[in-house]
Amino acid sequence: MTVISMTGFARTRGGHGLLDWAWELKSVNGKGLEPRFRLPPGYDGLEVAARQALAKRLKRGSVQVSLTLTEQAQAPNLKINREALQAISEAMRAMEAVLPLSPPSADGLFRMKGVIEESQNGEADIEARDAALLASLDEALKALTKARAEEGARIGALLTAQLDRIATLAKAARSLASLAPDAVKQRLADQIAKLVEASSALQPERLHQEAALLAAKADVTEELDRLDAHVAQARDLLADSEPAGRRLDFLCQEFTREANTLCSKSFDIQLTRLGLDLKAVIEQFREQVQNVE
Repeated sequence: MTVISMTGFARTRGGHGLLDWAWELKSVNGKGLEPRFRLPPGYDGLEVAARQALAKRLKRGSVQVSLTLTEQAQAPNLKINREALQAISEAMRAMEAVLPLSPPSADGLFRMKGVIEESQNGEADIEARDAALLASLDEALKALTKARAEEGARIGALLTAQLDRIATLAKAARSLASLAPDAVKQRLADQIAKLVEASSALQPERLHQEAALLAAKADVTEELDRLDAHVAQARDLLADSEPAGRRLDFLCQEFTREANTLCSKSFDIQLTRLGLDLKAVIEQFREQVQNVE
């Protein structure tokens, strides 16, 4: 049985150089695949690749993706801007030709804007960092997929038990003595007799129409046959390797329609009770199906 839930949680940690991070993924029910990202400023460029990674592993679900960064403290990596220092030196010599000046001190030169710079990460280092971040996200997605599969196994067991219950109730309805042909025939005869007694003015054609309506109302065989067919189809969907949540959701509507018709056509208290039990189990089945991918 392959049932995948849309509910799950995963968290992974990683690091690159002096940067540590944690990815956190939370997945709940959704009509389609609906990712929502919470990325720190400056890391928005990861979103496109992250969306592609999610689409490869997940089909449905509302997924919240959060990235938390922690940067380790370090001494500033300073360097001398030799071009700026050369330009200042040439400017000082040009001024000395006009005005006598004292040679500038090293401290004074280093205080000038642009002479001392803090070294930034190069493009290659940023690419390596982003690649490590995405690899860590992929690990989180693997963990989320596993969590959803484990939850799906539990849901699958519940759905199977509920389908068994629906099949049992449908079988019990078929076995009711009140639905036996002789019992139905006798009930129709009694009701027709009441119609004749109530109004002697009934025309034979009208009486035939009423009898046909009563016969159609008394026969729930078609509804029970369709319930059995829906149960068989639901079992096939649960065994399918492809996501079946949408198709199961549609099938729930068909289950509900047959149970409602069964109750509306019922002329027997036992059949009505079975119909109400069917509706209760089908509603439980529908609630669980909302969690299936």
